[in-house]
Amino acid sequence: MAIRVKVRLRSDVVRATLVHAGMSQNALARLIPVTSGYMSDLMRGSKSPSLYIQRRLQFIMGGCRYEDLFVNEEKKAIVQKPKPCLKQSVANGGA
Repeated sequence: MAIRVKVRLRSDVVRATLVHAGMSQNALARLIPVTSGYMSDLMRGSKSPSLYIQRRLQFIMGGCRYEDLFVNEEKKAIVQKPKPCLKQSVANGGA
């Protein structure tokens, strides 16, 4: 079983920081730089930030710790063992 990790932005912390700094979400998007639509997707949790965006957000937010800005969501996925694609005659030495 494989585990996939989705990183989600803690929008509550980002919003509180933006309010404290007197900054808009669009201004933050320009600083990263990403589009305002993509920033909105990050804030809603419908997109996961890339490693680059994670680091930019940490820097822009005054060096916040990773744990303060992001949540890791693990999703378990069943990975089936691959089946060989050889024909039986080849597997049995051509018989």
